[in-house]
Amino acid sequence: MDLMRAMRTFVRVIDDQGFAAAARALNQAPAVVTKQVAELEAHLGARLINRTTRRMSLTEVGERYLDRARQILADVDEAEALASHSVKELSGHLKVLVPPAFAVHQLAKHLPKFRALHPQVSLELTVPGPVEAVDDAHDVSILMSSLPLRDGDFVARRVATSEIIVCAAPEYLARVGRLSHPSQALHIDLLLPAGTTARRLLTFTHESALGADGQPEQVEVAPPRPALATVHLDTTYAAVLAGMGVAGLPSFVVADALMEHALERLLPDWRIFATTIYAAVPTRKHLPARTRAFIDFLVDTFGGSERDSWLDAAGCPTVPARPGSGDRPGTDVAASLPHPTVSGETDDRLRDPRHQRPAPRRRLLRRPVG
Repeated sequence: MDLMRAMRTFVRVIDDQGFAAAARALNQAPAVVTKQVAELEAHLGARLINRTTRRMSLTEVGERYLDRARQILADVDEAEALASHSVKELSGHLKVLVPPAFAVHQLAKHLPKFRALHPQVSLELTVPGPVEAVDDAHDVSILMSSLPLRDGDFVARRVATSEIIVCAAPEYLARVGRLSHPSQALHIDLLLPAGTTARRLLTFTHESALGADGQPEQVEVAPPRPALATVHLDTTYAAVLAGMGVAGLPSFVVADALMEHALERLLPDWRIFATTIYAAVPTRKHLPARTRAFIDFLVDTFGGSERDSWLDAAGCPTVPARPGSGDRPGTDVAASLPHPTVSGETDDRLRDPRHQRPAPRRRLLRRPVG
């Protein structure tokens, strides 16, 4: 039995969630894949996978062995790369988990540049839906969060910051006029995400409009029934481009439309919230060179800044939050990789009441009944 080959087959079966899928990926007969895993179990004297006709699951021993097998295979790959001087010419397969909207509107159009830099690295993108946690089956998980990342067994690096902005098509604004204050959101056609708090309450913060207490003005709008509600971001984007109404969308989605004047930003002095985009990896002692290269590429491409580079490029940045306001959308939990400075940690200032921002002045606006 080839132990390394059997380990790779075992990991592939788990990553692809089945023997048949692993066999296709490895270009082997299903019987060969099954035999390799069975020989590995016999060699170890322990069952790694529970199999039934309908599903499979890892045993307790299998879960522990999977973690060590991943580490061993990563170490072997890196040793081979060093021995063959392939650091200069990176090679291998890279699995990336990425949210659909970011994949479509940003990542895909930059991949040809990465391919030109590293032609021997093949990419496999998994684009299932929102990505809120690191997936051990992927080399890199691109996370998005409007809050500091929770503690966990991962290392993350900030790739970019993207604000949620209010926007509409010029044709729609020509019919209804332009918003000058959040209260006017009660009287327009809103396109909102279904099943979220945004359906019940929209919060706008004006950082430069300070009251006697020195706190920014904050307006909470209880929106009426939306003209369109959907969890699918690109459906909302298509509808707002077509002139159906006003929507709050991430800057990375609407950046091109803003620069082409297909959409117009409204209420630029008011902040809704921002989301931080991270490239995260499971905590490992050694990262393959291709993984480091891909993360470096993402940061170089998108800036890695707390400022929203897409709004800067479109010429419509938001008034920056005051220093010490304490409401930044996220914390870069690793300034660089692979240096293990922080793993799944958040900024302690967010827990320290001395750095907490006092409650701003709030007004709640609702459309009158009848």
